[in-house]
Amino acid sequence: MRGSLTVSMLLLGACTAANQQTPSAPSDAEQAGAQCDAGAIQDLIGKPADAFADDAKARSGAAAVRRYVTGSPVTMDFRADRLNVETDPTGTIVKLSCG
Repeated sequence: MRGSLTVSMLLLGACTAANQQTPSAPSDAEQAGAQCDAGAIQDLIGKPADAFADDAKARSGAAAVRRYVTGSPVTMDFRADRLNVETDPTGTIVKLSCG
């Protein structure tokens, strides 16, 4: 009984290892077009996000924008082409970053 349990656990471990996938690195095409320059738009801090969202995206060169209120949960994934617009509860921009 003990031997069959050991064999079963070894087989289960082998199946689990075979099913795991390593995340792939971004392709060259994704890296080549990925750019965001939050430094170019720091003058927008203190302004209403609604009025300047399109301007911020265009001037930063970002492909995507993520807007959130300070303290809100956000994913920890990194995207070099994403502009993060952090606002206070009234919608005023308090921080601009890329990632």
